[in-house]
Amino acid sequence: MKEGFSVEELIQQAKQAMNHAYVPYSKFKVGCAVKTKSGKVYTGCNIENASYGATNCAERTAIFKAVSEGEKEITQIAIVSSGNMVTYPCGICRQVISEFMKEGIFIFEDRKENIVTYTYEEIFPYSFTKKDLEEARENN
Repeated sequence: MKEGFSVEELIQQAKQAMNHAYVPYSKFKVGCAVKTKSGKVYTGCNIENASYGATNCAERTAIFKAVSEGEKEITQIAIVSSGNMVTYPCGICRQVISEFMKEGIFIFEDRKENIVTYTYEEIFPYSFTKKDLEEARENN
């Protein structure tokens, strides 16, 4: 866990986390750094398993670390990969992210090492959240 970082420093933290990835099957490393509302930063890497369904993505690793330490609000998330390209979160990660990030900034690095950012709304135009469940209960 680290204290607050700039966008560039979040990318660097994600890159450092990527170095710890366990990827004997895909050889595709991913690193992530999430900044919480309190300003703390948690990192994660992808961890593969011979049973592919048991694999955990970098984003979920970082988020689960944050939540296990009592953090429940993410404001920024930086994601990098060994493919040296913008690597968007998978569907499962998107669902987990939507649980703990209501708005905020996604930070990526492109092939030319340019930092690319997107808002929560740009990445999740139609996310399924607790609000959907609450509205469904109210209408029943």
